[in-house]
Amino acid sequence: MTIGLCDAVADNLSEVSPGLLRVRVPLPFPPSEVNAWLLSGPDGWTLIDSGIDDEPTRALFARALADTRLGGQPVARLLVTHFHPDHVGLAGWLHARTGADIHMSRVEWMQARLLLNEDPAEVVPQLVAHNRLCGAPAPFLDLVERRGMLYPKWVGPLPRRYLRVKEGDELMLGGSAWRVMIGEGHAPEMICLYCAERGLLIAADQILGRISPHIGTHPSDPLADPLGMFLNSLEQFEALPGDTLVLPSHGEPFHGLHRRIEALREHHDERLERLSSFCIEPRTVMDTLDVLFRPLPLEQIGFGLSEALAHLRYLVGRGELHLGLEGGRWAFVRR
Repeated sequence: MTIGLCDAVADNLSEVSPGLLRVRVPLPFPPSEVNAWLLSGPDGWTLIDSGIDDEPTRALFARALADTRLGGQPVARLLVTHFHPDHVGLAGWLHARTGADIHMSRVEWMQARLLLNEDPAEVVPQLVAHNRLCGAPAPFLDLVERRGMLYPKWVGPLPRRYLRVKEGDELMLGGSAWRVMIGEGHAPEMICLYCAERGLLIAADQILGRISPHIGTHPSDPLADPLGMFLNSLEQFEALPGDTLVLPSHGEPFHGLHRRIEALREHHDERLERLSSFCIEPRTVMDTLDVLFRPLPLEQIGFGLSEALAHLRYLVGRGELHLGLEGGRWAFVRR
């Protein structure tokens, strides 16, 4: 059940509860908006996540950080939940503007730094080769080659220094203790924050209210099992009180944590069953998009392939599907 917040204002800044503000940050790609959070403290505000690095987002944060609801207090720290562009994109610019250190988990920081320093001349051919193995059509392979690397388009330069946040850390934010919980699957070491005193969970992209987090297998780690990691990672959140208010990175805050986790598990179980039934004969990853998604526009085929591959890899890892190679493409078939 979605709950109402204070009336949203034109500048996308609103109050969730005393000392906790939400910044709704527009995105130029689905899901069209990401939530950033501001938590007050005696030394200033903690800003959690940032949106991408572009002029509209810079202008939005310039207005938000000057808003009277911040009481003239500075941003004392920047906490980034994970390396994806809609979360870390503007962090470098915000660091330069505020002087606040960036706090991240080690793997997410290293992943962001790595992607910003990759050589497109090496990466793009690998992307094309991977998608060819998935059975992607020629127009999509051409698109991948033309558009190149998207990450540096949306993520600004990061400083060389960061402060590490890890599983089990207790952070004092907004006058309360927040326990660091690590989500896996959507990202390798994603930070979530739980405050028992206030009954709040800043869930990042681990638990979303209306959409399922993207769980994808990617060219840099094609044998990974992110879906298995995601499903296992949900167990720790099932142990939290059922009346916890969930603050997701996309969409509205909501109650009903346990029901939502159950729905996410059912969603993936249903997809796995569809794939198992479909793979009675050898199928490419591209073939499976027809049974998992509505028709996807060309620019979203990569998203569909990575999500489908994650589910296929999960079934291979559990001995339900066999993976072979036919005509230079991966072929998955039921055992």
